[in-house]
Amino acid sequence: MVTLPVSDTQLKIAPIGEGLSLKARAYEALKAAILNMNIYADEAELRLDERDLSARFGVSRTPLREALAQLDQEGLVKIVARRGIFIVRKTKGEILEMITVWAALESMAARLACRDATQDELAELHTLVDKFSQDEVARQMGEYSEANIKFHQAIIRAGKCALIGDICNGLFFHMRAIRQRTIFEQDRAKRSIVDHTLIVEALEARDAETAERLVREHTLRLRDHVERYVRVD
Repeated sequence: MVTLPVSDTQLKIAPIGEGLSLKARAYEALKAAILNMNIYADEAELRLDERDLSARFGVSRTPLREALAQLDQEGLVKIVARRGIFIVRKTKGEILEMITVWAALESMAARLACRDATQDELAELHTLVDKFSQDEVARQMGEYSEANIKFHQAIIRAGKCALIGDICNGLFFHMRAIRQRTIFEQDRAKRSIVDHTLIVEALEARDAETAERLVREHTLRLRDHVERYVRVD
């Protein structure tokens, strides 16, 4: 198991300044902090302490509670009476369903990208693949993890289907976190580099059938890995 940096598994919080209402500022800051966490890491700190958050944000507990209530309504946190406040993780079954849906959506985006992607968009994919090799990836783990996520986002954008993009945005938080959690397990990073290279070649050749298949198979391998190896409490 790869040990992630502490900063990936804890909230990064800065004091809230003036401007919008304190409730709105607390909401935006706390949501951003949660979205930047790797919530599926084994060591992720999922319990939120209201008193601690109030002190770290530099706001009273009233606007913080209002912000937490909004995040609870959105499903990012869960407020449990007499137990506390917790960042929400999906169940393993829900994660597997999300990956399956993402595989369908991104593979269709790849098919569309073969028709509609610009040369600049294909060049962007190269920047996220070419500088990594199988021998060097172990020395660039953090950088490759981020490049891996950006690669998949770039394919979605290149497909130029707004609805696919909107649906993927709704899945992105959990997909990003599970990719971060698993990318360096079972030599997945090395296989990922090979897959990404082949996908870019298919896109550049405007080979829609191959690009769609490669992207779908690539994401379904993530699903298989999660099903076999990932434990979610």
